[in-house]
Amino acid sequence: MSRELPVLPEPLPAEVFDSHCHLDIMVGDRKASSGDQVALTAQAAGASVEAILADARLVGVTRLVTIGYDLRSSHWGAEVAARHADVYAGVAIHPNEAHAATPETLAEIEELARLPHVRAVGETGLDYFRDRASRDDQHASFRAHIEIAKRTGKALVIHDRDAHDDVLGVLADQGAPDVVVFHSFSGDGEMAKKCADAGYFMSFSGPVTYKNAEYLREAARVAPAELILVETDAPYLPPTPHRGKPNAPYLIPLTLRCLADVKGVDVTDLAGTIMTNGESAFGAW
Repeated sequence: MSRELPVLPEPLPAEVFDSHCHLDIMVGDRKASSGDQVALTAQAAGASVEAILADARLVGVTRLVTIGYDLRSSHWGAEVAARHADVYAGVAIHPNEAHAATPETLAEIEELARLPHVRAVGETGLDYFRDRASRDDQHASFRAHIEIAKRTGKALVIHDRDAHDDVLGVLADQGAPDVVVFHSFSGDGEMAKKCADAGYFMSFSGPVTYKNAEYLREAARVAPAELILVETDAPYLPPTPHRGKPNAPYLIPLTLRCLADVKGVDVTDLAGTIMTNGESAFGAW
């Protein structure tokens, strides 16, 4: 694990936004565990929200969505979004914390989701890679979040790890909200086709740049441009050549340029499309 922060990449020729990051972890609102070296390194830099936004603007990343994963981070994100016009928030209980999705907690999430600067219910979904919460709890929480998204009219941001078929099955069975975003899309071309057929947005992150992730690049080729978003999941999942270092919104240009190359389109055009997609997903800024 490198303790150096990545350097700023070449600025983009057009504006774009980061559809998914965790500002609270980056600035140290949530103290990292001793085993979370990525977060520890990011927090050691002592950056503020204002500094993170300023660095992002230097390379053309002018807006972002900070995502909640428990009650504390959801409240924090909503408060930050209220203070910054270029920040939106998502609120939810992460599937790994689904055991904490009590009726009282979910009611509080719904109350937050109704705020004007909160534009997403997420990240929610299913995670079969970790077993911090039972599958029964995860499914119940996921279904509850789907209903919150539908009642509030906000985008549903999905965490899907090793659970593609079940995530799609729950969405079909429960009835998906108008806007669904697969965060850090991890499926292959076939999964991308299923999502495209359903009209779901696919948000690509740093792993699409990894040498061993041809399946993600195939998914990006398959995904219609009008359903593509780009994200960092900062401080996690940095793009090549910065694996092992903390991620940040200012690294979006590396992922975006990879996506443009994979799809054979101009970077400026793809950035414009993604900005339009962002307003379709999260509303006008």
